[in-house]
Amino acid sequence: MATPTNGTVASIEDTVPASGISVGSSEATLGRHLGRRLVQAGVRDIFTVPGDFNLTLLDHLIAEPELKNIGCCNELNAGYAADGYARSRGVGACVVTFTVGGLSVLNAIAGAYSENLPVICIVGGPNSNDFGTNRILHHTIGLPDFTQELRCFQTVTCYQAVVNNLEDAHEQIDKAISTALKESKPVYISISCNLAATPHPTFIRDPVPFSLTPRSSNKMGLEAAVEATLEFLNKAVKPMQYGSIGWSVGATLGYAQAVPEKRVLAFIGDGSFQVTAQDVSTMLRNGQKTIIFLINNGGYTIEVEIHDGPYNVIKNWNYTGLVDAIHNGEGKCWTAKVRYEEELVEAITTATLEKKDSLCFIEVILHKDDTSKELLEWGSRVAAANGRPHNPHDVNIQSTPRRIAETKPVASSGPKRTAKQDSKTDIDMDGHFHLMFGRETLLNKEVVVCFSKEKAASDDEVELDESTGK
Repeated sequence: MATPTNGTVASIEDTVPASGISVGSSEATLGRHLGRRLVQAGVRDIFTVPGDFNLTLLDHLIAEPELKNIGCCNELNAGYAADGYARSRGVGACVVTFTVGGLSVLNAIAGAYSENLPVICIVGGPNSNDFGTNRILHHTIGLPDFTQELRCFQTVTCYQAVVNNLEDAHEQIDKAISTALKESKPVYISISCNLAATPHPTFIRDPVPFSLTPRSSNKMGLEAAVEATLEFLNKAVKPMQYGSIGWSVGATLGYAQAVPEKRVLAFIGDGSFQVTAQDVSTMLRNGQKTIIFLINNGGYTIEVEIHDGPYNVIKNWNYTGLVDAIHNGEGKCWTAKVRYEEELVEAITTATLEKKDSLCFIEVILHKDDTSKELLEWGSRVAAANGRPHNPHDVNIQSTPRRIAETKPVASSGPKRTAKQDSKTDIDMDGHFHLMFGRETLLNKEVVVCFSKEKAASDDEVELDESTGK
């Protein structure tokens, strides 16, 4: 089937008749079957962190000729990378190990859930013989209950498949992947570590058939919708729901891996970079040519505008020196530190011409108060909302945790309350207030954009990708 392009969700269909695979063949294993299904869904790269429960599974996944392993430095970045990849190709996938890996990637999967991204999170699970026993395994929290991880993922995925037998493995895998594509939400697939290398007759015949309704597009309607959306966004403060610090490094890795024909530009805050900086090494390892602008303004500027304090100041790093150390002479990398506009112009010229085939890292040193009017307004709004005095008539969250957790955010049935910022600004304090929190698009810290030589008449024309953060 054709490779999905930006935002296109593919149907899952066999590209090669499964009848050509014989029983007992290395291609008839559970791991190879999962690998084929990922490729058929549009995944060409999987973002992984090895652990003893997923090692055999990784062997069989990367044996799929069209599937490339992108080893990440930690599970959080693997999840963020799958997020960025899904933004470009319509679907992404990460592979981690049981519990310690799963709980590490959980934050990224929650972000993908809030952003409606079909990320397939695959976990190497315990041996199938250990289910139902009282054995306490490593990588767990010391209890014989293996469902701790599953219960966590149930709140941030639209489907969960625990594959600990072969009889229904193909059905569970197909259902999980198709649900991710149809719902445009993450799914969770756990594969018992002793089953990945095991062949089964269901993996040599055509998988359970199903199809996704093709998504047709009306060009005029699409253009009108885009114009209306841009008008709406230009009037808004442009928040996003799930604001997770460190997101942009992993997301940049994933997005760039999905579009090797483009050059990605990433604008990343210093505080965020300190969380996930390690995977710059993965970018270099895979020959990516991203241009990273590191915004060094000495701390968590978004938090400063909400509520300032000494905790918003971070230790300054020698960021260019760090990237040079990560580079270590392997791959193509160029770094620069700029303090003035002329230096920035010169650095951009070098990055786009002489160093166009290299990963370029430009540290831009700014004053801590150099920020936008929009961010200042947004910070004051959030501060006002967070600082509202307790109203005893409001719902007591502590006394009704289940109800709050199970109820979607909706507007309150009671009277609307607003908090005055100035003579011109009011904010809605009811159910829609949650939309104000999160990563700030284009306001201050993190942005990912890319330009295509094929589409652009000049380097000045850019395609803007969703991004944000701290």
